[in-house]
Amino acid sequence: MSLSVSLRLIGRLILALLAVMGLAGLFLVLIVLTDGARFGLAAWLTTLGAGIIAALWRGRGHTWRGRLWPFAPVIAAAVLTASVCVPTVPTTRQYPPDLPFVATKHWSLSTGSRVAVYRYPPAAGAPRRPTPLVYLHGGPVRSISVLDHRFLLLLAGQGYDVYAYEHPGGGRSDLLAMEQYTISRSVRDLAAFIDRLDKGPADVLGFSAGAIVLTRVLATPDTAARVHRAIIAEPGPMDGPTALISGQQGRPSVRGLTPGPTGAQATRIPRYAVALGLIQLGLLPPDTGLITQAEGVNAFKAADLGSDTASAYCAPDAGRIPTEDTAANFSFNAAASLRIQQTIKDSPSIAPELSRSRTPAMLMIAECSSQMRQWQTTILAADPAIERTQYMPGVGHRMWNGLDGNNERAAAVITAFLQGETSPLRNYPTRAGISAFLRDHR
Repeated sequence: MSLSVSLRLIGRLILALLAVMGLAGLFLVLIVLTDGARFGLAAWLTTLGAGIIAALWRGRGHTWRGRLWPFAPVIAAAVLTASVCVPTVPTTRQYPPDLPFVATKHWSLSTGSRVAVYRYPPAAGAPRRPTPLVYLHGGPVRSISVLDHRFLLLLAGQGYDVYAYEHPGGGRSDLLAMEQYTISRSVRDLAAFIDRLDKGPADVLGFSAGAIVLTRVLATPDTAARVHRAIIAEPGPMDGPTALISGQQGRPSVRGLTPGPTGAQATRIPRYAVALGLIQLGLLPPDTGLITQAEGVNAFKAADLGSDTASAYCAPDAGRIPTEDTAANFSFNAAASLRIQQTIKDSPSIAPELSRSRTPAMLMIAECSSQMRQWQTTILAADPAIERTQYMPGVGHRMWNGLDGNNERAAAVITAFLQGETSPLRNYPTRAGISAFLRDHR
């Protein structure tokens, strides 16, 4: 083969590759413009039509072989982009199987939410606590991890009547219409859950996203009346102005020190990589027509969380991060989670309302927290009813992680507050000591 023929062939291949890339780019633009209508088929058919028209135009005046060549990149692009339009998991919700160690019940709340409920009654022989304890898990819109369930069992062993429910759309709870996922709905759901419990005001332990819900409950007098004592553990931003704060995190975490999680990942499949990526970038709405909400939940795997899991542990724990959940129990509604987070970002300041809170509260923050310290200290500064802050040593965002005596320490701190006893840890940082705490980069 002569040099000129080789160069001509290479040139054609480069042009064909550019054509494939151009058609793929057009397809993505059309996905955004059509909102992924009909599982992306509207964008795919339009792209295919544009490609065929371009191929016919390029092939005019050529021999039959010359007219066929322009169709090669069209076929390649059609095959490549078709993978974005074909579901690889069921498009109706597939719920996790029940856990073997705790019964799953479903409660229909007055808000219209139907949630999965778990109860850990006080252990036999333990001193019974008169007030029920409700746990609000993190996420938002995830299943309650097996690691969390073990901690709730520990609390029940100390005499607490523990109740937990999974956010609507997460775990074994029923889905909502996408527009119904809001932070205000989460607040109303907690109030409705305590009403359904029908045991008077409850003690509430809110962790991470659950702590945000609890904080906003305390800022709403009607719902705050349902809370006896509040434990705000590792909260995220409580409102829009707080979400805009860029600040510092805790001591170094495992993030970046260990390889990423292994196992199946939805984001390795073109359909879900495109859908979830465009939703996260804000180019597609959470209720996109590209994938159903149920399909997104079915597809998302624990490994898709990436470095989020590692960021919840202190750097010295790099070689011993525990398994937080089982593949069967894990579920995460990424689209609904992003939707709720956006409603938090869009919300006005709740500091004026929180400043009028009278519900006794405790703030728990981790030494190696991956949350912004200013998110936590903003709550401490705004809520005059926070009686103590507990700086939990040797742990990251996941404060009850099953390592060493971390679960027992967290349980001791919680019990001391709920029973009005002296804590094993000092009150730190105090409201007056916020500036010094931030300055010391603790």
